[in-house]
Amino acid sequence: MLSSIFILIVLSLFLGTGVWLVFVWAVKKGEFDDVEGPKFRMLDEEEGTGAIEDKEVGNEDSGRKN
Repeated sequence: MLSSIFILIVLSLFLGTGVWLVFVWAVKKGEFDDVEGPKFRMLDEEEGTGAIEDKEVGNEDSGRKN
């Protein structure tokens, strides 16, 4: 019984250390530098799609005039 508790404690320490190392690696890589940007970037992408649609509409209008 005591040996299984000792094994579980050691495994939890290794698991906690591994998760901490992954977190430190992610912070150094810059994963958490811009946490607010993605929600605004999503709104900007829709405007980009509209510009492409406007160009396509412009091409259709120029074809009708001829």
